[in-house]
Amino acid sequence: MTTNPTPGLLVRPLGEAALACSVDAPLALEHQQRLWQLAAALADLPGMLELTPGMNNLLVGFDPLRTDPAQLADAVLDLWAKPLRRRTAGRLVDIPVRYGGADGPDLEFVASHCGLAPEEVVSRHTAAEYVVYFLGFQPGFAYLGGLDGSLHTPRRDEPRVAVPAGSVGIGGVQTGIYPLATPGGWQLIGRTALPLFDPAAEPPTLLAPGDRVRFVAEAP
Repeated sequence: MTTNPTPGLLVRPLGEAALACSVDAPLALEHQQRLWQLAAALADLPGMLELTPGMNNLLVGFDPLRTDPAQLADAVLDLWAKPLRRRTAGRLVDIPVRYGGADGPDLEFVASHCGLAPEEVVSRHTAAEYVVYFLGFQPGFAYLGGLDGSLHTPRRDEPRVAVPAGSVGIGGVQTGIYPLATPGGWQLIGRTALPLFDPAAEPPTLLAPGDRVRFVAEAP
């Protein structure tokens, strides 16, 4: 039986107290799972200060008074080479969404771009189960993998100055939810009233890497 080879990992210094670890494109769930596994293993090492997964990368922050960067880089590569363990599935979170209209002003554009009826866009968007690849851009913004290929739509040519909190959008091959009102260039197809970020809560973000997400269409 053949197995997939372990993708190569590039480890570079980032200042005097961090390493930037990255794997080549494409963005893939297996790459993200390996990065999560790497972060979990590194968390047990002394001197670790910050472990932040991103898109095909992991930021490793450490205490330079307790950690030798070269030895840490060697440890990172050794841990990366270990087989990917079977992960326990993350939490399943249902996100209620109002699609179209004022809540999803770009739904018609996405439908036209994809050659589908708006109702079919909604049907395909809600049919999938997504995985949180990582959080970024703003607190609690989850980049979700698993978007149906028929719904891939490029970002807007001109980003909006203000996107309402809770907006559900499509940007290229991914879908995501804006936790806070902010500028943004994704195609907005709906909106949820579910809070995704609360700085007073513990944890402050509703979603975490590895969680699974289902979108549930609300009646208009």
